[in-house]
Amino acid sequence: MAEETERRSRATEAFYGRRKGKQLRERQVDLMTTLLPSLKVDLAQPAPDDLKTLFARPVENLRLEIGFGGGEHLVHRAGENPATGFIGVEPFVNSMAKLLAQVSERQLDNIRVHDDDATQLLDWMPEASIDRIDLLYPDPWPKKKHWKRRFVSQVNLERFHRVLKPGGLFCFASDIDTYVNWTLQHRRAHGGFQWTAEQPSDWLEPFATWPGTRYEAKARREGRSSAYLTFRRV
Repeated sequence: MAEETERRSRATEAFYGRRKGKQLRERQVDLMTTLLPSLKVDLAQPAPDDLKTLFARPVENLRLEIGFGGGEHLVHRAGENPATGFIGVEPFVNSMAKLLAQVSERQLDNIRVHDDDATQLLDWMPEASIDRIDLLYPDPWPKKKHWKRRFVSQVNLERFHRVLKPGGLFCFASDIDTYVNWTLQHRRAHGGFQWTAEQPSDWLEPFATWPGTRYEAKARREGRSSAYLTFRRV
């Protein structure tokens, strides 16, 4: 009964929709078979006390990106921050295949991945183990009946608060005004995160060395501006 209750809870918290799109190319299938197993975080094993040991090379900081899409942002950050270990979450098979191709091409050795529900990974992680969490252009689930699927919730903010180190950052970007307001309201209700903005440019301008994403480009083509929110864990 306990297992069934947990499965139902996971289902209601899942932030993603479909798991697979068009058929993978031969090279992508090969990477999913050979490279993915070596990069996946094994949740069947107890989490190490120090998540830095998940990486083959020494790293100084840890960042988590939830829903990395095509991987453009994750690959960019991993390339410019070789001393940081990155864990990327993306359940969509085609997006994972795209990331693996970039990791292989650029020979990045500071990326690990999880290809399922991010809440599973968050619950597995030790307390105060992550320096930064990025949630960038998450699915806004615009229909009110689907709002419970939005990843920003009191339950998930508590998960963030547990795994972030004191002073760690939660960074959120979206082009959907209602989701931006939703996130600000939930942050205020939670009480464990300080919004760092002091002036409009702090949330209207992209994060430092921001590479841009295809979702952002689409939003601009359709006439929508974006908000970039940074919260500090207190």
